[in-house]
Amino acid sequence: MSNVLPGREAMMTTYNPPNIAFEKGEGTWLYAEDGKKYLDFYSGIAVCAFGHAHPHLVAALKDQADKFWHCSNMFRVTQSETLAKRLTDNSFASKVFFSNSGAEANECGLKILRKYQEAKGHPERKRIIGMSSAFHGRTLGTIAAAGNPAHTAGFLMEDEGYDQVPFGDLQALEAAITNETAGVIFEPVQGEGGIRPGTAEYLQGIRALCDKHDILMMVDEVQCGMGRTGKLFAYEWSGIEPDVMSLAKGIGGGFPLGACLANDKAAEAMVFGTHGSTYGGNPLAGAVGNAVMDLLMEDGFLASVTEKSNKVRAQLEELIAKHPKALVSVHGLGLMIGLKCAIPNGDVLLELRNEGMLCAKSGDNQIRFLPPLNVSNDELDTAIEILDRVCTKLTA
Repeated sequence: MSNVLPGREAMMTTYNPPNIAFEKGEGTWLYAEDGKKYLDFYSGIAVCAFGHAHPHLVAALKDQADKFWHCSNMFRVTQSETLAKRLTDNSFASKVFFSNSGAEANECGLKILRKYQEAKGHPERKRIIGMSSAFHGRTLGTIAAAGNPAHTAGFLMEDEGYDQVPFGDLQALEAAITNETAGVIFEPVQGEGGIRPGTAEYLQGIRALCDKHDILMMVDEVQCGMGRTGKLFAYEWSGIEPDVMSLAKGIGGGFPLGACLANDKAAEAMVFGTHGSTYGGNPLAGAVGNAVMDLLMEDGFLASVTEKSNKVRAQLEELIAKHPKALVSVHGLGLMIGLKCAIPNGDVLLELRNEGMLCAKSGDNQIRFLPPLNVSNDELDTAIEILDRVCTKLTA
């Protein structure tokens, strides 16, 4: 208990935050109680897609809060019905199930993969194939799907019906498919394991294998979806359509909201009583989710994400050439950017924070840049200036 920060004595020690507490946010900036301000390129782990206190999102939440907050899914929630229609109109899907988080959205999708096979008369097809270095959440089902020993240790009794193959290896995937396989789950752009986009050929190959073996293809777009890559959904870059997709993080712009989307084939088996959620897609979440869609679907907005991505990637390439002792390479898609470091990424993150900039860690010794999608060009320039100073300091 001696290392616990004052005020956190009643909190489980599953987190180890620095001694910083924020009192307000505005746009891309967070303001701490001690008065220091931070350029937020963490965005609550890609959650605050339009930064902090965006007036359109705040207005939507306040307006709904003044009416009513909750009625459960025992009754119609028209706010979420509207959001579901907007999501299906702009994706491969025809049906949506709302949840509160990405892990819950993934749990719904994993259940769909298995239920589809049972409904077709193949109850033995329950195994699900995931990818190495994946992350799908912290529930028992999602840690089993990802198979990361750091997350599964002490929690799972057996293999729970999941297999893992190397991300990017189609031959390994095909070899892992058996007559007990129900489906495949993967992130089109991996986040926690290093910012790694799957190539168009890789996604197309997975689609072909799923079709060949009559198994479902599920994409986890909890982090890479909702405009983060410059398209509404990352799978669109490959020209294929999945059967199931999970969403969360940016879909609520900071308000807890997740969604599992499916095509008719996959959703057909999810009949009355097969799944549920008390809070999922409540009126507050539905109202904010629609406000997020308003902003995402504005003419030219998604193109602006790509333009900003191209700008900052070019600037990062210049910094890599300037600081080869600190930086190695830039990775990612859109405004989901990974910067591989030549020095420990934790050292870089700490100095960035000391300089007033917040970023996230990722695998492969990368730091993650996840700015709000409406970040300004001036704020991108400020981030590059801060990173430049930090690299100079750490390699002097």
